[in-house]
Amino acid sequence: MTNSMKRTNAWSFSQDIASDVIVNAGGVSFSLHKFPLVSKCGYIRKLVSDPKDVNVLVVDIPDVPGGSEGFELAAKFCYGINFELSTENIAMVRCVAEYLEMTEDYAIGNLVSRSELYLNEVGFKTLTSAVSILQSSADLLPMADKVKLIGRCIDTIAFIVTKESPFSPSGGTTGALITSTSSSSQPKAVVDWWAEDLIVLRIDIFQRVLLAMISRGFKQCALGPILMLYAQKCLRGLEIFGKIKKKIEPKEEHEKRIVLETIVSLLPRERNAMSVSFLSMLLRAAIYLETTMACRLDLEKRMGKQLAQAVLDDILIPCYHFDGDTLFDVDTVQRVMMNYLEYELEGPRDDEYVSSPQSDMEKVGKLMESYLAEIASDRNLLVVKFTSLAEHIPEQAKLSEDGMYRAIDIYLKAHPTLNDIERKKVCSLMDCQKLSREACAHAAKNDRLPVQTVVQVLYYEQQRLRDNLDGGLIAVEPTTTNNNQPLNDELSRLKKENQDLKFEILKMKMRLKEVERSSGDKSAVSSPASTGYSADKPPLPRKSFINSVTKKLGKITPFFRADGTLPSSTRGRKKPAKDRRHSIS
Repeated sequence: MTNSMKRTNAWSFSQDIASDVIVNAGGVSFSLHKFPLVSKCGYIRKLVSDPKDVNVLVVDIPDVPGGSEGFELAAKFCYGINFELSTENIAMVRCVAEYLEMTEDYAIGNLVSRSELYLNEVGFKTLTSAVSILQSSADLLPMADKVKLIGRCIDTIAFIVTKESPFSPSGGTTGALITSTSSSSQPKAVVDWWAEDLIVLRIDIFQRVLLAMISRGFKQCALGPILMLYAQKCLRGLEIFGKIKKKIEPKEEHEKRIVLETIVSLLPRERNAMSVSFLSMLLRAAIYLETTMACRLDLEKRMGKQLAQAVLDDILIPCYHFDGDTLFDVDTVQRVMMNYLEYELEGPRDDEYVSSPQSDMEKVGKLMESYLAEIASDRNLLVVKFTSLAEHIPEQAKLSEDGMYRAIDIYLKAHPTLNDIERKKVCSLMDCQKLSREACAHAAKNDRLPVQTVVQVLYYEQQRLRDNLDGGLIAVEPTTTNNNQPLNDELSRLKKENQDLKFEILKMKMRLKEVERSSGDKSAVSSPASTGYSADKPPLPRKSFINSVTKKLGKITPFFRADGTLPSSTRGRKKPAKDRRHSIS
C-alpha cells in the first residue's frame, strides 16, 4: 500500500460507517464515503447521481491535477480534516478544487474560496512566494492557466520587480540591477536580489515573466545580468571549450537548444549591454548544439559590433566536428569581422561605449593578427582560408606589419610543402615598408621567405636608413663639440647597420651559390615582367637574376667611405639626387 492509501485508510476507517465508494485517482485507490464527497465536490456528485442498486460505487478520476496527492488533500477537506496550506501546495490545491468543482454552489467556505483567500492574503504578497507558486503551477497545466494562476503570478512578479527597480519609470533607489563600465570598457553585472529567485523557473515561464516586466516599463538593456545567470545555470555541462564534441542525450540536447535560442531572442538590442566574452560563450554553445542559423547569425552580428573589446580567447572558437578540417572555426570568425567592418561603415553613433573609431580599428587589427598567428600552426589550414581572412584586415587597422609577418612566418614553418606560387601569395599579404627594424633583421635571415621578399625587405630597409641619415644631416647643425656628439652616435649606429645589411646580402649570395652547386646546372626561370626580357629571349639563370637585382640595389648611395668616414660632399647638407651614387656591395 502506498503512503496515500495508508493515510486515507487510517482516517476513513476511523469512521463508524463502512466506505461505500472507491475513487481511483492518480493510480491510487481510495476507499471513501459517498456523503462527505458529494456534499462538497460537484464533479463526484454528478458521477454518482445516477442511482444504482449496488453497495459500493467505483469512480475513476485518472487526470486529476496533482495526482493522488492532490486528490488526497481534497478528500481531507471534504472530511473536515485539517491540513496546512503553503506556497508549495497551494497551486495544487487550487487546481484540484477547480477540477472537482468544490465551489460555493455546493458548500459555504468551500475549497475554491479557501484557496483563493490564501492566494490573495499570502501567496501574492511577496516575490518569493509568488515565484514558488509559479514554479509549482508549471506542472499543473492546463488547469493552472484555466484558473489564471500562472498569469496572476507573473503579473505579481513583474509588478514587484518593476516597483523596486530603478530601470523602470516608477523604480526605487535600492535593490538595483546595475550594469557598470570599468576602465577597460567591459560591462560588469551586479545581479539584483530578485534574479536568484527567477532563474529557477522553466524557460517558457521565465520568458513570460521577462516579457511582462518589459511591458510594465522595465528597460530591456538591464536584463543582461539575469540572462547571463540563467544561461550559466541551464547550459552547465556543455564542453564548449574543447576541440571535440561529446555526445549527450538527445532529450537533454533538445532542451538546452530551446533554452539557448530563447535566451538569444531575449538579449538586449543595445550595443555593449552584454560582454563580448558572454556573447562568445553563447556562440560556442550555439555551434555546439547546432541551433538555427538565425540564432548563430544574430550572435555573430552582436559580437561584430563589440569586436574591439574582445580578446584572443573570445574568438578562438573550436571546430567541434573535427574530421580533417581546421581545428578552429575560421569561417565564423571571418563573418564576425565582416560584421564589424559593416558596422563601422555605418558612421558615428551615440553609444554608451565611448572610444575613438581609429583606436577601435587598431585594436581589431592587432586582434586579427594575433588570431592569424594562433591558427597558422594548424597543418590543415588551407592557403585560401589564411589569405582570405588576412586580406579582410583593413590597412588603417595596421600600424606596422610585424604582427602579419609573425603570422606568415608561423604559417610557412607549419606548411613546408607549399610551392613557390603559394609562398609568394602568402608573403604578399604584408607590406615590407611597414616592418620594424627588428622584423627586417629577422626577415633578412629567414630561409622560409621567397628570395624576392627578402630582397624587397633589404631594399626598403636600406632606403629607410638613407632617409634617416639625410634627415639627420640636415636637422643637426654642428656648432660645438658637445652638439656634435649626438650626430656622431647616430652616424656610428647607421654605419653598423649598413655593414650588417651588406653582410646579410653577402650571406644570401653565398647561400644561393650553394643551392646552385647542389642542384647542378638547374636554374630558376623568371618571368619576362620580372627580368625585363622579352618572350623570345632566353631566361636568366638564378645567379644572373640575383646579380641583376643586386646591381639595381647597388645604386643606393654608400653611407661611408671604405675607412668608415662620411664623404665630405654629403657632410652637413643634402646632395641633389642626380649626383648620388648607389652601392651596397
